Amino acid sequence: MKFIKIISLLSALTLFVLNTQEPVLARSWFHPLNLVQKEPKFNVPDKYSYGQSNEYKSPDGFESEGLENAAHVSWREFFSDPFLIRLIETALSNNQEFNIFLQDIEIARNEVKEKQAEYLPKVGMGMGIENYAVSKNTRDGVLDKIIDRNDLTSRNLALNIGPNMTWELDIWKKLRNAKDAARMRLMAQYEGRNYLISRLVAEIARCYYELMALDNSLKILDENIQIQEKAFLKMKLLKEYAKANNLAVNRFEAQLLKTKSQRFEISQKIVEKENRLKFLSGMYDSAPIPRNSEKLMAMQVDELQVGVPTQLLENRPDIRQAEFAIKAAKLDLKSVQASLYPSLSINATTGFSAFGSALLFNPKSLVYNLMGDLTAPLINRKAIIARIAIADSYQTQVVLNYEQTLLQAYTEVLNQMLNIRNIQQSFETKQREVRLLDTSVDIANNLFQYAKADYVEVLLTQEEKLNAEKELVELKMNLIGSKVDLYRALGGGWR
Repeated sequence: MKFIKIISLLSALTLFVLNTQEPVLARSWFHPLNLVQKEPKFNVPDKYSYGQSNEYKSPDGFESEGLENAAHVSWREFFSDPFLIRLIETALSNNQEFNIFLQDIEIARNEVKEKQAEYLPKVGMGMGIENYAVSKNTRDGVLDKIIDRNDLTSRNLALNIGPNMTWELDIWKKLRNAKDAARMRLMAQYEGRNYLISRLVAEIARCYYELMALDNSLKILDENIQIQEKAFLKMKLLKEYAKANNLAVNRFEAQLLKTKSQRFEISQKIVEKENRLKFLSGMYDSAPIPRNSEKLMAMQVDELQVGVPTQLLENRPDIRQAEFAIKAAKLDLKSVQASLYPSLSINATTGFSAFGSALLFNPKSLVYNLMGDLTAPLINRKAIIARIAIADSYQTQVVLNYEQTLLQAYTEVLNQMLNIRNIQQSFETKQREVRLLDTSVDIANNLFQYAKADYVEVLLTQEEKLNAEKELVELKMNLIGSKVDLYRALGGGWR
């Protein structure tokens, strides 16, 4: 008991010295490194800045002053298309990447349980049989000569049974900090899962709208093929009546073949986009993806409230994941630093020991052992110091990663806000161009019929109209896709 009291006194004294002399021991035996932990900074403006003059106003619908934020809207409310909602639900159940990530969460959860058990006493049950021969030149051998033990049937046999315990007292919180770090990594995994959901929802939505845009492009090509076939037949009739030459016929036929070739390209893209959606959704059937492609051009791009940059800390899962990584890294550093401090452990054993099975559970065979160890690292200090330096560099790294993630999130929101505004203006301009070209095609055909225009003008007008219609569909798809990207950039899509 005196031994245990001495160990407790020494450990208490060491704890007192370490806690009261922290500034003095900044470069001492227990603190050989000058560690300056890097703290994360909120390195983005308080408001979304557009890089324009002071007179520049926010794009319509993007009020950065308000507290409302589109990221708080569930993806089931954000998307109104029932086919798209069903597709996302299927993906969240079957997507292989998502299910693999769920196993990472299970691994992290069990790591927390493992760390929790590290600072509890380790109790085990031991059984053993020992058969030994005593040298005559040892103390036990001399005692054998003095004491007559010939009456013992198994004098060299020992049977042992009983529990044993080893307990390292976590006086420096080394084990508890390791457990808390594991818990922070588990929380980071949860946020990583949310970020994966957000990215998966956004990618499926974009692919779905791109598929609808390809359907509309295919429809436009089919309509233009019909127009060009009629023009080609008309040109052949004009040639028969000697009102057109073979060059004009060939030009019209070449334009028709070019449009048909584009149709095959679009058809292949539709197949690839459908297969991509099936892959993301974990589906293996050959049925086409259900969709209402005819509603694409009439879809309204509603306004989104973006709030202020500080709300990214609440809504973006990747930023919160980086925050938990910082907490885990700092706790890991504290845990490794505590490896330089003296450690106190208690070893206890009790049970029965006898040279015969009949005497094993006799009260006189009861034995026990209690021992306390106070140890400090000496030879392996360099290895521990190296681990401390590694942990310090890692916590600096995760802080820099957090600041980079925050800045990237701010930039993504800003880019998508301006992207939507510019695409919207481009889309409205392109709509006027398509309406003018529709009229121009009719005018060109009428003028050509009365020999007031050359056939080249008809060809060019038809081609310009086809290109403008395809560009209009692409702009509409990019406009809707940018809205989806802004929703994801704000931190939406995982709720």
